[in-house]
Amino acid sequence: MTSETEFLTHHPEPPKEMRKVGEDVYARPRQFPTNFQATFPAFGPPAVIVVGEPANTASKTSTPWLFTVMHEHFHQLQWAQPDYLAKVNALDLSRGGTTGMWMLNFPFPYEKPEVARAFSQLRDLLLRVLNEPDDAAFTKLAKEYMEQRKKFFGQLSADEHKYFSFQLWQEGMARYTEVKSAEAGTKYHPIDEFAALPDFESFASYGAKARSNTLSELKQADLGTWKRTVVYSFGAAEGFLLDRVNPKWKDEYFRGMLSTDSYFEIKN
Repeated sequence: MTSETEFLTHHPEPPKEMRKVGEDVYARPRQFPTNFQATFPAFGPPAVIVVGEPANTASKTSTPWLFTVMHEHFHQLQWAQPDYLAKVNALDLSRGGTTGMWMLNFPFPYEKPEVARAFSQLRDLLLRVLNEPDDAAFTKLAKEYMEQRKKFFGQLSADEHKYFSFQLWQEGMARYTEVKSAEAGTKYHPIDEFAALPDFESFASYGAKARSNTLSELKQADLGTWKRTVVYSFGAAEGFLLDRVNPKWKDEYFRGMLSTDSYFEIKN
């Protein structure tokens, strides 16, 4: 969207207030904030990506904005699963609400000292595991991580556990996908029009630092002050860990909906 206009494309049933302005392109006066980078069923299913121009968003420039759109496309894939909404509703975390805002403002005990402290310890251990080059030491640390992860979740109520697990499954793995997309993008050159943008950063440059940027973010993540936003870097880092523990873990992602807990069960 621009500061004045919202554009819609690739939607099976464009709403009546949208006027056709091109081949499969519709427009209306802007209604959503220009800094949006989000995916939700704005006009009823299917979920659509609502995103402002790069300079108006947290991405700031075009190349990171593009890979954030890949993050949002992954959310569309999540929403498109036939049983997604039924399983989300079955979590029973809305507390009677009907807007879906519980996904953002569920009363998780972010500021509870023992929870925040346990998260910090788990975060530090995760970073330590990811930085371990020796396979034998890595295996030992990964097992320790799984044990400590179970203890962390054991401090939470059943609903709190479901909520945090859901956030890691949904937002953490979307960030993981964003990073992996950026890394895959290092092999490609964009079309000339994109590369000619004044704020363009090469895919090779951006992709080379995408993972380290997320891990640097995780090092600073503080549950008490960052609250829900810790799940982005933390969940992505768990994805990096799973790549090494079980490279085929993604095969089960949409079979074990709304939680990644099963990937961290210690197998004897």
